Amino acid sequence: MIAVVGPADLTPATLELLEAELRARLDRLAQGAAGVVRVGAGLPLAFGRALRQAGRRLTLLLPGQDAVPVPLPRSDRAAAGELLLLAEQVKLLPYDPADRHACITADERLIASCRQVVAVWDGSPSDSRDATAHLVAFARGRGTPVEVIWPHGATRRARPRV
Repeated sequence: MIAVVGPADLTPATLELLEAELRARLDRLAQGAAGVVRVGAGLPLAFGRALRQAGRRLTLLLPGQDAVPVPLPRSDRAAAGELLLLAEQVKLLPYDPADRHACITADERLIASCRQVVAVWDGSPSDSRDATAHLVAFARGRGTPVEVIWPHGATRRARPRV
């Protein structure tokens, strides 16, 4: 399985670039391997689309508790519908999508089950909004190959000033 990790604040133009880049890279990654992603808007949806366009299978992980799906944040619901249509398999993963720590732990479990990770990463350190650097280090620490991509022209949404 191939997992993807990256920031949640990618711009729509960057997501389009990434979908094309991911499609092109899938030919070189783990021949014939399926992909797995936690449900969500942005990068998970771009990865799901790229996988299906490349003829690869997608496993979608939904947040659950006691064998029942939990409600998704409003911002992820439309993407969840499309990902459900793209997925060949859907599994429940116990985590709370509103809890940042629970999401990071879920991503670590996802990475631990994969043989390849694609990281959409600009090299920035992890912070309160983005754990990509942590997840890359986690995968590398387990000996899981990580392919880092950051397409030319990729950008993240501006952070509000505090």
